[in-house]
Formats: sequence, C-alpha cells, structure tokens
Amino acid sequence: MTNSLIVQKYGGSSVANTDRIKNVANRIARYKKQGHKIVVVVSALGDTTDELLELAGRITDKPSNRELDMLISTGEQVSVALLAMALHKIGIDAISFTGPQVGIITDCSHTKAKILKVSADRIRGQLKKGKVVIVAGFQGMNSEQEITTLGRGGSDLTAVAIAKTLNADMCEIYTDVEGVYTADPRVVKDAKKLSVISYEEMLELASLGAQVMQARSIEVAKKYSVPLHIRSSFTDKEGTIISKEVKAMEEVLVSGVAANKGEAKVTICDVSDKPGIAAKIFTDIAKHDINVDMIIQNISRKGYTDLSFTVPAAELNKTKDVMAKIVNAVKAKGVVYNNEIAKVSIVGVGMKTHSGVAAKMFGALASKKINIDMISTSEIKISCVINKKYADKAVQALHSAFGLNKR
Repeated sequence: MTNSLIVQKYGGSSVANTDRIKNVANRIARYKKQGHKIVVVVSALGDTTDELLELAGRITDKPSNRELDMLISTGEQVSVALLAMALHKIGIDAISFTGPQVGIITDCSHTKAKILKVSADRIRGQLKKGKVVIVAGFQGMNSEQEITTLGRGGSDLTAVAIAKTLNADMCEIYTDVEGVYTADPRVVKDAKKLSVISYEEMLELASLGAQVMQARSIEVAKKYSVPLHIRSSFTDKEGTIISKEVKAMEEVLVSGVAANKGEAKVTICDVSDKPGIAAKIFTDIAKHDINVDMIIQNISRKGYTDLSFTVPAAELNKTKDVMAKIVNAVKAKGVVYNNEIAKVSIVGVGMKTHSGVAAKMFGALASKKINIDMISTSEIKISCVINKKYADKAVQALHSAFGLNKR
C-alpha cells in the first residue's frame, strides 16, 4: 500500500500527554517515510472534554448548547496544534486545521450535529504540497457559520467522513485497545480479539454499549464502504478490520457481547389503549430530539395499558420535562422512571441462519438468577434490559454460554 492515502484517527487516550503526542508523531513519521499520504484526525487530550463540561457545570446546570459547542470544541484545537509542533520537531512538514477550516459543514443541532458535506479542498491542496494534514475531530460549522460538535465519539465520524470524501485507501482508528473484542476485556478477562467483523455487527455492538467506535461513524462507513482498521496506538500489532459481511462470518453464531449501563427506563402508567395515542407520545418526544430505543406496550386492561421505553440516561432530565406535558395531554395516570437498568446484548450475523439463540441467552441469564425486564430483537442481535448491578455478571455468563472464550 505504498503511496496510498491513509486517514488516521487518534483518540484522547492516544494523545493524553506530551509523551503520547510525540509517540503519535513518530508513528505518523514512519508512515510518511514509507511514501503514504497522511491525513490525521485528533481528539482532545485525555479527559479534556469532560473537564470542560465540568467547568460549565460549575457555572450553570443548564448551559446553552451553542455555548457548550463553543467551549468543548476548543479541546481538539489544542491537540492538533501540539501534534503539528511535534511533527515539525522531527522534520515532518505538517499543518493543522479546525473542522470549519477544512469545510466540514453540519446541520444546526448543537452538541450532536450531523455532517452534511465535507469540501476538503484545503486538505487536497496541502497533501499536494507533501504535508501531513491534521484536522480537529468532533467539530464542524453550520450554515449560519456557528461552531458545532458531533456528539460523543464524534472524531470517529470526522475521520470516516474525510476518508469517504478523499476516497482514502484505509481509515485507521487508533485507540487504547488492540481492536474489537468479543466483550469488554475489563469485564471478561478471557475476551478474544476479532481479526475481522462486519459493518452490521460493529454497528450493533457500537450502538449497544461497546465503546470502541461511535455508532454514527460505522453507519457512514457502511453506507459508503469505507475500509476501517481498529488498532492500538501503543503497539504495531494488527487490529480488527471492519468490512462487508462475507460468507464465512455466518458460520460464527455470536461475534460479541455488549452492555450499556447508560440507559434509563420510562413507563407511562394507565394510558388509553386506542389508536393514535402512541403516535402522539413518540411524536412529541421526537420533537425534543430525544432518542428512544426499546419500546414495550403491555396487554390492555379495560381499555388502559402501560407503555415502557428506554432513553439515554444523559437525556433523562430532559425526558422528564417533556413527559410532564405528555402525561397531561394523553390523560395517563402517571409516569415512573428507572435509571438503575442496563441493556445486555449478543450480536452475530450467524443468528440469521441459526435457531435457539434466544432460548440459550435467556437460559444463561436464568442460570445466574438474572431477571429480564424488556426484550428486543433484530436479525443479528438480541437485547435484554436487566438490573444494572447484574450487568457485568450477565456479560460474563453470555460470553461463556456462547463459547466466545474459545474462539
């Protein structure tokens, strides 16, 4: 792949301090000396974004989303400039840019904007001059020339979008783990690294709690067939290739287990069981840009029913404000909230052609006396809502039940 165009993304842990920034610079230099054209997307240093959010919290518990974007977008500007300086120090010609400077245009949804287009003309111009181009991840600019950010993990999305725009030969996502594992190695000690996984499976795992990549970035990579390689910035080992599904993948029943402890359950009690009520409830929720995940409606009792759904725990306070109005509008008896839940899931394209997977999953949870609150399925995944305190035990039980420790 000499003379290929490679987009590399380095996460916050990879650039957490000056020594790690120098390590990244040396890695980039090796690629450059092999003749590759390199575009680098960088996250903020370490926990910078969290620290900036904490600062905002000391000022107000309800900061405006526009000002939050102004604040948290500064983290990446620091890291790109420092990385450019580190490359200059070792004789590599490099230039850093913010997202807006390279033409990353987004919609107007502050703190979780969607990329509409990437012009990338400035990137192409600097690549022609032989420079390494460093771009601040996680940020863009809307049509009103306001700075926007792309949500948690948004630097992944920046990298994939740039790789797609430039038709890059590879998009490498560098993190602090060596690839995608059958489960979180911190929870399951004998979790195995996967050499390859399909876009579909990775998308499910990312959206279900696996913290390797942002789910939205996988969606874009899948849509445009952007080749992805997840690997560690602390080793030269091969990582995990994310690609289109191939026939051999179907031979593996389950590829991974994930847990998401960042969800909350909302139950509307005694709502009228008649056409149009659910539509009204979820239309009103959608208007406030709240992402609803699992939905379950109980059996009707004398014309009334309970309706439960899950939302991100981070959006629970906003959900409560919205629900106060909805409950009155639909004349429900009340609403109950539970943020002590977790969603555990198994994922695998092999589920399409195998039966008995759900029974095996439920049996594994039952053997550990873990009660299931809600169930959701798709062609390649099964998710169960359980008590949060049993999340790690559930992941370990499922990993063992499906033999993922023997792969």
